[in-house]
This record gives sequence, C-alpha cells and structure tokens, in this order.
Amino acid sequence: MSLSQGRQYLAIPGPSVMPDRVLQAMHQPAPNIYEGGLIELTKRLIPDLKNVARTEGHAAIYICNGHGAWEAAIANVLAPGDKVLVLATGRFCEGWGEMARNLGVEIDTLNFGRQGTIDLDQVRAHLKSDPHGKIKAVMAVHVDTSTSVKNDIDALRKTIDASDHHALLMVDCIASLGCDEFLMDEWGVDIMVTACQKGLMTPPGLGFVFFSDRAAAARNAMKRVSSYWDWKPRINPELYYEYFCGTAPTHHLLGLNEALTMISEEGLDHVWRRHSQIAQAVWAACEAWGNGGPMKLNIENPALRSNAVTAITIGAPYGKQLRRWTEHEAGLTLGIGLNMSTPDDPNGDGYFRIGHMGHVNAHMIMGTLGSIQAGLIALNIPHGPGGLEAAAHVLAK
Repeated sequence: MSLSQGRQYLAIPGPSVMPDRVLQAMHQPAPNIYEGGLIELTKRLIPDLKNVARTEGHAAIYICNGHGAWEAAIANVLAPGDKVLVLATGRFCEGWGEMARNLGVEIDTLNFGRQGTIDLDQVRAHLKSDPHGKIKAVMAVHVDTSTSVKNDIDALRKTIDASDHHALLMVDCIASLGCDEFLMDEWGVDIMVTACQKGLMTPPGLGFVFFSDRAAAARNAMKRVSSYWDWKPRINPELYYEYFCGTAPTHHLLGLNEALTMISEEGLDHVWRRHSQIAQAVWAACEAWGNGGPMKLNIENPALRSNAVTAITIGAPYGKQLRRWTEHEAGLTLGIGLNMSTPDDPNGDGYFRIGHMGHVNAHMIMGTLGSIQAGLIALNIPHGPGGLEAAAHVLAK
C-alpha cells in the first residue's frame, strides 16, 4: 500500500524546496518592465546578493541556469588559446572545464577523484611549473554536488599566492551559496558563479556571476566578449533592459527578492549554522545505519563534507531500489548517484544523495530520514539500529 499521497517532498540537491512565500510573491500579474516598482526592486537585489556572497565587488544577473553562469564567467575573462587549471573533485568542475575547452580554451586538469578534496601540494607544484604565467585562471568548485565534497577555497587562494602566480581564482558556488559559509572577498576569490535554485530558494532560471576589480580588469583586456554574456552593461546599465540584455525575468525577480528577504530576516550566520546542524543530523543517521550494513558516506572526513548535500553509497542495486521506494511509497524524492558509475556498477545504482539545502528545517529532515529508514526496513536492506535517534540527538543540541 502506497502512502505517498499528500505533499511530495523533493530532497534532491537542487532544485530545492520552494518556500510558499517565494511562490506567493511570484503569483501576480506581470509588472511593468519600463518604470515603477520592478526597477527599484532590481536595484535592491544587487546589494542583497552581494551580502550573501560576502563581497563588495560586482554582481551580474543572467537569465540562465548554472551552466549559463559558467559560460558567462568564461566569456568575460578567457579567450581561445588561453589556458586554465581545472581542479576536479567530481562531475561539476570537470564540466566547467569541458565548457571552457569547447570555447577554445586549453585546459590542464588535476583530478582528485570522487572521494577527495583538492591536493594543495599538487596545485602548488603545477603552478610552479608555469613560470611564464600561461595559466590565466584556476577553476574549482566550493561544493561539488555529485560527490558532496567541500573544498577549502581560502587555502587554495593562499596556495596560489604562495606560488607567486597571478592566475585568477574562479569558483563555482552553485550548490553552496546560502548553505555553506562562503567569504568571497576575505578568501580572495576573483570570480564566483552561482544560480538561484538551491540555497537561494527560487525556481530555476537565474544565474549570477560575482567578480572582483581584478577580474573586471581582465575583462577590459579582452578583445571580444559576446553581447549577451558581457557583464559590463549588466553592472552599470544606462537603461533597465541592460541588466538582462533584454526583457527582465520578471517573476523570477519577484521570487528572488522574497527569498533574499527571508535570508535577511533569519540572518546569514544563522542560515549557515542551521544548515550545519541539519547536515550533522543526516551524517549521524547514515553512520548509525552503516554500522550494521553497507551504507557509507561518500566523504569520510566530516570537515570536507558539504552542509548542502550528502552523497551516500549503499551498493547496487540498493541505491536505486531505495530511491524508487521512497518516491513511490512515501512521497520522498532522493537524488540519483550522479557520475558515480564503476565497472561493477555502470549505472551508479549503488549511490543516492540527500539534498538538505535552502528552505529546510528540523522536522523536514527528520521526515526525510524516517522515510529512508522505512525504506531500508521494507526492502530488507541491511542496516544498523538507531539512525533516527542519532539524528534526533544532534537536532536536540
């Protein structure tokens, strides 16, 4: 008997749960795009976005997904023939590098696997082997959504500086912004990309590029930047439409404004702490279940785990079976094992992911974990006792 009737719960690592306040803010007639309230609202969004990124730099808004933000960042500072260093800790920095290569950029890739973080010694050695500074930028992800690893961006910047290299530091925060602590200016990030559908709690459709004055100077040295991706008119528009190189994404802006208001009301420091405690509850449950079965967190070191998403291995075919059961029997959708295929598990059916980002509280995560435990029992998947109790103790702190 299915018990999936009622409100479905999307526990994938983005799109995240959309708050009712955001949806209600969007549920209104189309506003005037030439004058009035929408223009003033857009102007307010820029400082609010920069506050979440912890930057005094620049912020450009694009009508696109995260992949579009990747391309916007590349288009403004990298030309065909330039070289970048790609630091791969999962699918997403690999993908960013592939996009750069497709645009004519030469890429050097250091791949640290699916369970590892960036090896700073390797980065230092690679940059030291580039005495003429042919590497124009270093690409990294703060949190890789596929592996759930969280990289130390502050340490990466210090490693670049200690190598006496002048490469720009480009960071993907699509999964982490508004979930894991990120300090753009303090950590010396030159370009940061993100999107609206995860920690920013807005339906997919907006991408953002934040950049420093140093990155702006690199843009000014470019011989050509495509009209649509060019960030210069977007940060200092003479006419309103230049924010978006055309018609404004009206209802996304209304929703984003409400989401940023919610973050401001809660306080960003509290948002980070809430995500941390909820993530620790997830880890505690999974570790308890793993004591008597095959379940294992993909990232062993807690200091390297994201507070936004957790990737878990449970062995094929259990991952796929569990996802199917929770969706069809309990109304809970878990994330797939993305880019986790192996020779023994070519479809990655032994993995699943739990998204715990954005509009998530204690009872929502306990419902998620309770549904997972019910699935483990229903499917006779070996697991240890006490998963829910372990999570409850974390949340009761």
